[in-house]
Order: sequence, then C-alpha cells, then structure tokens
Amino acid sequence: MVPDTPLPAVVIPYDALLEHWRGHRRVTRRMIQAFPDDALFGFSIGGMRPFSAMALEMIRMASAGVRGLATREWPIVYPKDAPTPSTKAELLRLWDETTDEIEALWPRIPPQRFQEVDKAFGQWEGVVYGCSSTGSTTRSIIAGRHTCTCARLASSRRPSTTGADSRHRSGQSRSESIGLKRVPRPARR
Repeated sequence: MVPDTPLPAVVIPYDALLEHWRGHRRVTRRMIQAFPDDALFGFSIGGMRPFSAMALEMIRMASAGVRGLATREWPIVYPKDAPTPSTKAELLRLWDETTDEIEALWPRIPPQRFQEVDKAFGQWEGVVYGCSSTGSTTRSIIAGRHTCTCARLASSRRPSTTGADSRHRSGQSRSESIGLKRVPRPARR
C-alpha cells in the first residue's frame, strides 16, 4: 500500500542504497575478523553485550528484513532453531550466508517498495524505508563505533570488572576510567 501523503523526493538511488548497505556490511565483517578471538564472545564494556551478540542481531535482522522486503512476509527474527555461533568462523559463515541472501533477494525488491507502508515483523508499521532492514545501517554505524572501542580495549588491556578498579578515581566516569575520552558535542544552532 502506498501512503496517501505525497511521496518525498528520492534521496538515494535504489542501487546506491544497496551499495551503501554493502559497505557497512563489509566494514562490520572486517571488524569481526579483526576482533581478538578470546574477546569476541566475552568482552564487554560497562555491562553491554559482547560484539558477537550485536553481530548476530545484525545477521538475523538483515536476513529477516530483506526477506520481508522481498516477499511481504516478515519471518520471526529469533526462531528457536536458529544457530548460535560459538566461534569466529561460525559467525563469519553466518555473516556470509546472510550477505548471499541479501544479494539474491535484492533484485526481487522493486524500488517503489520502499515507498509503501508495511508492518515489519508484525509490529513496526510505517513507510518501508523507515522500518526495513536497511534501517539497520544506522544500527550498524552505532554498533561499529562501539565495536571499534571494544576491539581496541580488548586487544590492549582489559579493564577490571570488579568494583575495586584502581583506575576509577573520584570524579571520573566509568568510561574515562578505562581510557575513553569524552568528545564535546557541537553546539546546536
């Protein structure tokens, strides 16, 4: 169903959107490869889940999302029988299978599909370009920034996870105590 309101001008061409998504997927795959083996499934900052869990969510959302876009049938994102990788090789294999699935299904998605209203995964109703798996690009950027931070910390030093961290001085945030620097936000206009 196409929305009743006027359609916005095309901001990014159909092929460019796919290439943009591919670029994020390539960067994230390289990060999975670069992540230290012993930290991929266990290292966490401030109680956040390990990067392997974020990557698995991106795998499942991308796979189910591209199927929903192509078929208008939105599968369950976390089926009970879905494989849960326990090694980097298994995670990369799932990543590559999802990439192959995206490449196979993308040609079945007509460009006008992104202007239609749909209810993604039975819960997020809206214009497809706002609720589809391509929205995972934004999540990829956020997860990528977190991942780079995690990978740097995991490969260089492991912050103490106990309450008695000697680097945590009075007046410092937990982030500052493990070496993260605050970046001032630009002033709003």
